[in-house]
Amino acid sequence: MKEAMRRSGSVVAVHGESSRRQKRRVVTHCSICNGRIWFHPLRVIEPEGVPEPRLTWSLCKPCYRALLNEMRVSPVRSPLRLRVAVGIVASERWPQAYTTRVRTYIADRRLTVFIAVGLIVIMIVHLAILVSIAALH
Repeated sequence: MKEAMRRSGSVVAVHGESSRRQKRRVVTHCSICNGRIWFHPLRVIEPEGVPEPRLTWSLCKPCYRALLNEMRVSPVRSPLRLRVAVGIVASERWPQAYTTRVRTYIADRRLTVFIAVGLIVIMIVHLAILVSIAALH
């Protein structure tokens, strides 16, 4: 961020979610890669001077680094620079941009593991209930 600001002034406004009071943790998703952001989402707001509406993105740290890198090499110097850079980064990092067999296989594998773990937990809870009922008689 500091490098981007040195070159061309304040182009990107980044706001971290911080507060002194303990808040209930809300899981947000990255606007580009749809990954979960558990801690410290980075909110990127478009600068003044862009056509309405001014857009806001919540980014994870890898997508934010890719965005900064893209803005660093971008030849565009208008206020729309951020919007163009987000579009380029999103076209590379968005999960549904390029569907592959491997990605489908991984998604199916995750679902299978989730169902298997859920069934095992349900069986253990069911067994505990049956044992407790049998102990009462």
